[in-house]
Amino acid sequence: MPRPAPSRQFPVRAPRDGDEGRCPVYVVWEITLACNLRCAHCGSRAGRPRAAELSTAECLALIDELHALGTREITLIGGEAFLRRDWLALVERIAQRGMLCGLQTGGRNLDEATIAAAARAGLRAAGVSIDGPPEIHDRLRGVPGSHAHAIRVLEAFRRRGLSATVNTQINARNAERLREIMTAIVAAGATAWQLQLTVAMGNAADDPELLLQPFRLRELMPLLAELHREAARHGLRLQPGNNIGYFGPYEAIWRSVTGRVEYYGGCHAGRTALGIEADGTIKGCPSLPTRDYAGGNVRDTPLAEIWARAAELSFMRAPERSRARLSGYCRACYYADICRGGCTWTAHALGRGPGNNPYCHYRVLRLAERGWRERIVQRRHPEGRPFDYGEFDILVEDAAGRVLDQTVYESEPAVPLRGGGLELCEACRQFVHAGADPCPHCRAPRTDSGDADALYARTAFALQAWQEQIARVSARIARLRTGGFNSVD
Repeated sequence: MPRPAPSRQFPVRAPRDGDEGRCPVYVVWEITLACNLRCAHCGSRAGRPRAAELSTAECLALIDELHALGTREITLIGGEAFLRRDWLALVERIAQRGMLCGLQTGGRNLDEATIAAAARAGLRAAGVSIDGPPEIHDRLRGVPGSHAHAIRVLEAFRRRGLSATVNTQINARNAERLREIMTAIVAAGATAWQLQLTVAMGNAADDPELLLQPFRLRELMPLLAELHREAARHGLRLQPGNNIGYFGPYEAIWRSVTGRVEYYGGCHAGRTALGIEADGTIKGCPSLPTRDYAGGNVRDTPLAEIWARAAELSFMRAPERSRARLSGYCRACYYADICRGGCTWTAHALGRGPGNNPYCHYRVLRLAERGWRERIVQRRHPEGRPFDYGEFDILVEDAAGRVLDQTVYESEPAVPLRGGGLELCEACRQFVHAGADPCPHCRAPRTDSGDADALYARTAFALQAWQEQIARVSARIARLRTGGFNSVD
């Protein structure tokens, strides 16, 4: 199958025209459920290997199937991926097939000799999970000293010329310590920092006090915007994960990475993304609950057939079908046709199905305008299986703390998307339907008549994006001159 020409502007995994539904561009593969950490927020409840994990021969054959489908990037995860004895053979085959191979790790007991061997085998990108300063990270990861291990591994990745990145889960224990995390990972040489919210799944659903309440996004999002600007000055690219957003006044800041105004385009599960469990189970996203989203197993059905035919994978490919799945506030949201309820994993894990996602910045702000806020309260605990979840009530409260009937959502009129997608309002920095005038958010006139202020705002946005890019490149060059590292985007 012919492959699209590589892009110099976008990461390998970034979707391109014609990708959607055609192939799993980006694959996250749990190659074992074995793990040497005991993370409080682990959705898969990793620890011991699965009972029937794929053999080496089955894994190598699956890599060939992914290559034939057109996959461009594969990230190996666990559990802890390097605990699988043949993992370097998998790295080598992925590299031989011309796909970018990455690793996501907690870093405990991963030594420099193994990292060097992985780099020789073809590993090009590596991410380390770091969730706080030492005391918080070690508590969340369940093993004393795990923070020190993670920092040493991050530095070792850098020395070996790998793209050394960091993943952080934001929750009630670390939300106020993010700047400390950034300071530490910049010193260790990280090139990118991906942030996402801890989701009510697996171990995290056993401890609902760990979860950040939705209304706290009002304070979190301005902080992330501030950290985004600070990170750029240090050569660090802050990237919002799949459940950070959506469509508040900072949306364009972290989505627009090339100087072009961009915005969140909905969950990519089964559209360009694919998840594989260690026993060969296929899902549209690695984080989705297995019992609801398993589309088949490669031991029983060829991967190409699962990708093309499984309804559990294709549910997000048709916008009209995804709209029908929305409920609660999301059903009548201004951005429903684009956002489609945000991260399916986050919404479904609350136990009421997909399409009603309270972890949305726009939603939080709109409710706050009325003096309301949303809070999640657990009503049923999970059973204790990998990728399981309980059930939560999403309560709407007024300023006095009184719980409101959710029919209040019905007062939000549905706005169907018109042709042309979304444009950025120069006055309030929020996205509006193309051609909308005035802006429905701030009521500012938007008619393009060569207005000098509007022109200035658009130019200033593009300039800011390029300044941040120049700052990142300059910081990386400075590190190289002082014996630093190479970066792979």
